[in-house]
Amino acid sequence: MLEVLGPDLHTATRPLRAGPLEIGARMVVARLPSGGLLVHSPVALDAGLRREVERLGPVAHLVAPNRFHHLFLAGWKEAFPEARLHGAPGLATKRKDLPFDAVLEDGRPDPDWGGVFDLIHVRGIPVAEEVVLRHRPSRTLLLTDLAFHITRPVNLPTRLYLAIGRCHGRLRATALLRAAVRDRRALRESLDRLLALDFGTITVAHGEVARGGPERLREAFDWLR
Repeated sequence: MLEVLGPDLHTATRPLRAGPLEIGARMVVARLPSGGLLVHSPVALDAGLRREVERLGPVAHLVAPNRFHHLFLAGWKEAFPEARLHGAPGLATKRKDLPFDAVLEDGRPDPDWGGVFDLIHVRGIPVAEEVVLRHRPSRTLLLTDLAFHITRPVNLPTRLYLAIGRCHGRLRATALLRAAVRDRRALRESLDRLLALDFGTITVAHGEVARGGPERLREAFDWLR
């Protein structure tokens, strides 16, 4: 279930439907210098996935990097009650039932993350308030919903949905996310900050891992020019 993505970095995927759409879900697991694990955008937890994660180390941090990716947090928190729960800005208000320990803040990773991650709050899309993480050791950028990268076969409703945004088979934002932009200037400024980072791999919550670094990300946001 877990696949090696880079130094101390693993990923796992699960099927996920949003109504008629087959979009799948991906999470990332990073081992921190402390030996604990950070779980980014957790997917549905079952016994098999739990065993594999626990083989890597103790789960110390659960990260919900935007206001949409919180569906499976309760199950993970129940399984790993000692883990600290980090949410994107505004998520604690949306999910008052969850015991959040911290808000993901721009440029301020948790001290326990040991300089492993950079955090950039992507502004201009208030419905999402996504916070992007960059894993320094593996040079991996962790996106959630800023772009999809679905290249596998999917059902007709999903193909049509992706075709509307011209993002089937390529790394690109969906039409729905583009329609949610409220401040294009703020989004461009956030994108410029992301493009200034050193990375060669891009993960997304929906779709496959992408390679190509900043140039690939720049192409994904060609609609923002």
